[in-house]
Amino acid sequence: MEKRWILKDTPEIQEVQRLSKELDIEQPLAALLLQRGFNELDKIDDFFNPDIEKLHDPFLMLDMDKAVKRLSKAIMDNEKIMVYGDYDVDGTSAVALMYSFLREIIGSDYRKFVEYYIPDRYSEGYGISEKGIQYCIDNNFTLLISLDCGIKANEIIDHAQANGVDVIVCDHHLQGDELPNAVAILDPKRDACTYPYKELTGCGVGFKLVQGYCNHYNLPDELWLDLLDLVAISIASDIVSITGENRILAYYGLISINCFPRMGVKSIIEQANIRVQYPPKENTIFSRQITISDLVFFIGPKINAAGRMKSGKESVRLLVCEDEDKSKEIGENIEEQNKERKELDKKATEEAVNQFVSLESNKEKKCIVVYNPDWVKGIIGIVASRLVEEFYRPVVVFTDSTDGLLTGSARSIKEFNIYDGIDHCSHLLEHFGGHKYAAGLSLKKENLEAFKIQFEQFVIDHIQEEPLVPEIEIDLKLDLSEINQSFVNNLKRFAPFGPGNMSPLFLSSHVSEAGNPKIVGERHLKMTVFQRETKHEPLDVIAFNQKEHFEPILKNNDFDILYHVEENTWNNVTNIQLNVKDIRINE
Repeated sequence: MEKRWILKDTPEIQEVQRLSKELDIEQPLAALLLQRGFNELDKIDDFFNPDIEKLHDPFLMLDMDKAVKRLSKAIMDNEKIMVYGDYDVDGTSAVALMYSFLREIIGSDYRKFVEYYIPDRYSEGYGISEKGIQYCIDNNFTLLISLDCGIKANEIIDHAQANGVDVIVCDHHLQGDELPNAVAILDPKRDACTYPYKELTGCGVGFKLVQGYCNHYNLPDELWLDLLDLVAISIASDIVSITGENRILAYYGLISINCFPRMGVKSIIEQANIRVQYPPKENTIFSRQITISDLVFFIGPKINAAGRMKSGKESVRLLVCEDEDKSKEIGENIEEQNKERKELDKKATEEAVNQFVSLESNKEKKCIVVYNPDWVKGIIGIVASRLVEEFYRPVVVFTDSTDGLLTGSARSIKEFNIYDGIDHCSHLLEHFGGHKYAAGLSLKKENLEAFKIQFEQFVIDHIQEEPLVPEIEIDLKLDLSEINQSFVNNLKRFAPFGPGNMSPLFLSSHVSEAGNPKIVGERHLKMTVFQRETKHEPLDVIAFNQKEHFEPILKNNDFDILYHVEENTWNNVTNIQLNVKDIRINE
């Protein structure tokens, strides 16, 4: 699909030169800092050197004192504590974090006093469930810590409190009109909360409770430092902003994963065939390290697979496992579920694409609404995302649910607020929720056709008339001769990359292939490139899913590329590699 290339404004050259000289870094990287709002040396130092001592005081979060006091009482009085979280990566990593901490604090008898609960995706759904609360009541739990959920669970928390189960909410979603009647509500997005950083994950909020407890009782910092790996996994997988406090948490969480990974994470890394050294070598470019991208594309999906296919409890079991052989066994089971998920995802995506393109009239539609009763509920969100990538228009994918309703997952594009479109059809729905780019919904089957008509009309009324074409924002234009090892080493100081600090995308024009381009893995283009007007060594290129450019490059060896600058390690040798995101052939 053709894309619009949008080049960002370049900062004033005098400012670039000044900063480049002051920091002793390459001018393009000085320009990148200025683009991202870093023009003062103290702020740049904080950015390049995240400091664990600059994490915010947990007690700046509203209700932290209440939460610490109630948790302390439960531990001191040997109450039974339930750790409850959703079945996605943020929820399961948060549960693993809190459970690991309580296991350490309570000691050898911890199994008598603490359990964890992950709701079933299909029979219970997101959030605190009636079944989960009933389990607590029936088994004499008197404190429930909800993680990554609870901020809108007013009725179910009332029911819990009325039956002797106190609730501490650790959430990061927006509150409703009224707050639940919990003993403490930790949520930086609460209207009344003045906590300085608002973008914590659910796991991050649980981490602040642990940190607050340790600080209040002067417990060793290692108790919360050892949990930073789980926080980093949640930050990467929940696609939250990697700025401010999240940048510090992700930075040190990655160090933890790279130097002393917990058994479960290590088993996932090994099964993903990511070859790393523990700890990584210092002062050398030849050590492969786990990055945010690895957490997003390899580790997170495997943790998620259990919740999509069977039970998120398996993910927690893996993350809290302290036995190497057992962790490998659990990891292998989850890997099998991940393989099954991939197969179902691929099959359902192909069926959804065929369903859409089979009708000629669909080509003119500005949105996609598809339904198949046989698609697995746990993968329809992935299918919706795949359709957005393929056709670049808003998508809603429906399948049958166990409650007799149709359940749907919606994904959108930059130009359209899909939550507003679904809200417009709310009179046809049983439930819905979400945000601008992603949402979930359910409806009665007899309302599906009416939903299609009204949703499609809303899209037509609120989206631009010209053909929808995805945009790619380009940070800077570079000559390939500017890319060397010093450039790469300084660029790595910008990591960890993610929302709010994305890996920079560069443009190089009038590039030529240095000889012997090839297609690898059936879909990917691999080659070496150079620019004729500059003197430099050819650079390796990988262009994933872009084999369509192979023949045009052979015919007309002059093209422009958009790319990230990375390093690739193969056979213990590390080279600079351009990860190309788009190619334009020059006529």
